This record gives sequence, structure tokens and C-alpha cells, in this order.
Amino acid sequence: MLVLDTCALIYDALSPNSLSRKAVKAITKGDEDGLLACSDISLWEIAMLISKGRLDPGTDAVTFLRLLHSARQIRVFPITPEIAATSASSSLFVHGDPADRIIAATAIVHKAELVTCDGHLSAVKGLRVIW
Repeated sequence: MLVLDTCALIYDALSPNSLSRKAVKAITKGDEDGLLACSDISLWEIAMLISKGRLDPGTDAVTFLRLLHSARQIRVFPITPEIAATSASSSLFVHGDPADRIIAATAIVHKAELVTCDGHLSAVKGLRVIW
């Protein structure tokens, strides 16, 4: 399983040249194998970016999120009790961004690698990061 961080989802959809070569390779293989996923909070983050005018996908948020989800058959993982508890662990996380903590915890709980450009997440113990 390969969890895509919010930045990876956006870059993959709108700016593929912004992805690293490793990320492109991993996403392509994950897509071929049907193993791509994201945290449900990434959908919220993208909707917020669109509503604040910080991201313009050329369509409304609902349409963009549906297109994003269906283009690669990305599985959306909900926040489970295990993910919530893992994301709250102060021994794992240095920074306090709740969405990043949930995304990283999603990858940890599902024993997946995380595709992210966020350097802070590479410091999370037990998290395997691709970038």
C-alpha cells in the first residue's frame, strides 16, 4: 500500500513535474498494482485550499475531488481509533500540524509507505517516506 500525502495528490493531478522521480515511479507502480490510498483528511485539506483560493484546479472542489479519486482509483482511508491514537502520540511527532499527523499515522497504521514532499514527516519514527 502507498499513501499519498496531500501535496503528492495535488502534484500528481495538477503539476506532475513537481514530483520527484522516486515519487513518480512509486505512484506509477502503485497505480498499476491498485495500491494507492490517501487519508480522508487530505480531501478536506484540498477542499480548504480551493475554498481559500490557494488552489485553482479549474473546477469546483467536489468535482475536482471526485476526478482526483477516480483518475487513479485511490482508496480513501477514514480516521479510525488506531489512527487517531497514533496521530496523538507525542513520542512520534515533533510538529503539531493535525492533518500531517493524521496522514502520517494513516500510513503507519496501514503499514504503508508515504509519498510526501514534507521534510518534517521524514523524521517520524516508523514512517517510511518516499520523495
